[in-house]
Amino acid sequence: MDKKAGNWEPKILAFLCSWCSYAGADLAGVSRLQYPTNIRIIKVPCSGRINPVFIVKALQVGWDGVLVSGCHPGDCHYLSGNYYARRRFTILNRLLEYAGIEQGRVHFAWISAGEGKKFAKTVGEVTEVIEKLGPATRLVKAELGNGKKK
Repeated sequence: MDKKAGNWEPKILAFLCSWCSYAGADLAGVSRLQYPTNIRIIKVPCSGRINPVFIVKALQVGWDGVLVSGCHPGDCHYLSGNYYARRRFTILNRLLEYAGIEQGRVHFAWISAGEGKKFAKTVGEVTEVIEKLGPATRLVKAELGNGKKK
């Protein structure tokens, strides 16, 4: 996975709602559906609980892309969490565009517990887009000589 050697693979961080999207990811795994393995999942109670700062911080520390997924609008177990998430992510996309972050680094998807195939397909599509964009460099802090980041 050395960026310089030419065999770079994107690192993608996924924030998944525990009620729907995480269960969809679990269904994809149990069903043995194939999807890229360069995704790391963080299970959250609700997509509405994801602070946009988490997404910006993920890009800052070197993740090449971020996927946020929750229940379909209207199906949130916390009633309106995904509506809050949808509004926040609309504003966040504008902020990222203003900051010069390429469109496609951050993805949002609504995936229910019974949509394992959709989860696998979404991860494949997100990985493909981020592979085309290449390694994230915009917000990533440069490393200092002593191995620590700024």
